[in-house]
Amino acid sequence: MEGKPTVNVLFIGDVVGRPGREAVVRLLPDLRLQHHIAFTIANAENAAGGMGVTPQTAAHLLDAGIDLLTTGNHVWRRREALALLDQEPRLLRPANYPPAAPGRGAAVFASADNEPIAVLNLLGRTFMAPMDCPFAAADREIEALRGKTSVIVVDMHAEATSEKLAMGWHLDGRVSAVIGTHTHVQTADERILPQGTAYITDVGMTGPRDSILGVKPDPVISRFLTGLPGRFEVAGGPVLLNAVVLNIDSETGRANSIARVLQLG
Repeated sequence: MEGKPTVNVLFIGDVVGRPGREAVVRLLPDLRLQHHIAFTIANAENAAGGMGVTPQTAAHLLDAGIDLLTTGNHVWRRREALALLDQEPRLLRPANYPPAAPGRGAAVFASADNEPIAVLNLLGRTFMAPMDCPFAAADREIEALRGKTSVIVVDMHAEATSEKLAMGWHLDGRVSAVIGTHTHVQTADERILPQGTAYITDVGMTGPRDSILGVKPDPVISRFLTGLPGRFEVAGGPVLLNAVVLNIDSETGRANSIARVLQLG
């Protein structure tokens, strides 16, 4: 909005394997210029071979220009992530894991314009492994974050649409954006909620286009047909990058706009 200080944030959907990481490397520079991006977030829980994150895959994304990496339930699939979560401040895990878990679930960072931006990572419970309540965790973390900045972006990593929507409405007016991740299919319900919070049920995926959620289709289809476990591998071929661009009032923390991005490359 003209006359008011704003910040543009790019949130990139779940990065899957090497194809997803390389898509970020190729496409991010132009996206940052085109949308005047001051801060970039990407979900990296599938960055290492389609499952988990390692020091090498995290560095690949951070060196490409990502400012902050969020994760989800697959973050523990690689043993190396346990130490990495304690060592790398730009890598978050969901805040509603027990306090004894490595890493942290929320932090404040500086944008390219030196504006403080908070990011909170949460994990849903519906159709997921048992976990502490994400709603209670959100209330606790946001109270602490609001003393440091008005701009707060939430990654709600969850399976159920209803749980993501519930979190959006629960936090409306208290955070700048609630961005859904985990299901890898970009939804078309982006909007600004009544009290000024940007919302989308799922930001989508960055990885192989001709795939089932980023992996080769045949083993997935076989599992549905037989009920037997199989080895899933990251697919090849053309890639897509799914993201949203947020324009946020730096003073109030209210979102002015949210726009979907779907780019092939």
